[in-house]
Amino acid sequence: MLDEIVARTRAEVEVRKWAMPADKFQLDSETRSLKASLRARSTGMGNKAVITEIKPASPSEGKICDVDVPETARAMEAGGACALSVLTEPFYFGGSLENLRKAKAAVKIPVMRKDFIVDEYQLFEAKHYGADAVLLMVSVLGNRTKQFYEAARRLGMEALVEVHDVNELKAALGSGAELIGINNRDLKTMKINLNATKELSDKIRKMSPGAKLIVSESGITSRADLDFVLKYADAALIGTSIMRSGDIESAVKNLIK
Repeated sequence: MLDEIVARTRAEVEVRKWAMPADKFQLDSETRSLKASLRARSTGMGNKAVITEIKPASPSEGKICDVDVPETARAMEAGGACALSVLTEPFYFGGSLENLRKAKAAVKIPVMRKDFIVDEYQLFEAKHYGADAVLLMVSVLGNRTKQFYEAARRLGMEALVEVHDVNELKAALGSGAELIGINNRDLKTMKINLNATKELSDKIRKMSPGAKLIVSESGITSRADLDFVLKYADAALIGTSIMRSGDIESAVKNLIK
């Protein structure tokens, strides 16, 4: 599945490059710090640091729900989310770059573009559409992770660098990333293992003690799940369970308050 999505993404990026060259993008959008927002919430008392995700569909779930992006974004912020993740991949996740633009305009918290970033052109797109940060997957970029991380930073964005195992973690730490995402989903089997957060966070602390912020991603569906991963991570990214709830604001409040 990952190979299929990446191949289609590469093809679509080539089409978009032709339709809208990178030198036509506006790159002066307001930037909000994802790192600062996570750090303030993770070190404060009371509320938990949660990035909520606008996610209309997924390969494993199919269509999750119809989404009014501005309304959903505002409900997530009102519920206490410290940042938003917006899926922009259209074919498997039902996302769009317009969703990113609408979410950024609707809230005051940081907004991250979540997609399968394979080409630096997508970083220019992200900035043009208002992203404060981007997700970079080591499983996709491999030894190019550092190159893409530095390119995002030059554009004034932060990057959450995602890993699944120890080998990917070495590449993430070598990139200089300050925000490390641990995906609890094995992309080969699609199975969830929340212990991945425990195991890899321990390795991050040993390999790079100090300033890294760790975000647990995928498979967090309840307050008990959130409490578990936040024993080891500074923040969590939650999408499907919130999108399915029917009452976005209450769902977020019930998780984090």
